[in-house]
Amino acid sequence: MGIYEGRGTEAGRDAGAGAGRGAGPGVPRASLWQEEPVGRRRLPDPVRESAVRAVLIVAVTLTGATITFFLTLTGSWLAFPMALASIAGTVVATWSVLDVLITRQMWNQRYGVLSEPSSTARSTRREARRARREARSAGRIPRKGRPRAVWPSASADSRYGATSGRG
Repeated sequence: MGIYEGRGTEAGRDAGAGAGRGAGPGVPRASLWQEEPVGRRRLPDPVRESAVRAVLIVAVTLTGATITFFLTLTGSWLAFPMALASIAGTVVATWSVLDVLITRQMWNQRYGVLSEPSSTARSTRREARRARREARSAGRIPRKGRPRAVWPSASADSRYGATSGRG
């Protein structure tokens, strides 16, 4: 407990009484640290790692580009090698940002599907199963497999008849 949170300290009693909350000298005060609910969940570990890596690479690239700019203004011989390094850094930074997007998409595809009972797909499947069960109980659909299709025999079709004109 901190110095202002305890029951027996003078500062705690004075601060509690002066706050106007009606708290007496024996009532502990609320903690100074208040937990607030977070609006979004924490990123998954692989996505967070690639995001941190991308931020560091972009920061180094921007620093190198700034140094290149100032070296170019002063006419230093280091401006050309630093310009080449800045171009390479830009390519690497672009790749690292793409890595964040790809890692995030991969994570969502692999682990992001939440199966909830209130899902519309699940309720649609449930309704289809119920309809099949009712149709089966009414005797319209056989239990195993699909119903057999009744096709006309080949002799009933004029194309396959005995008088086809062939030899």
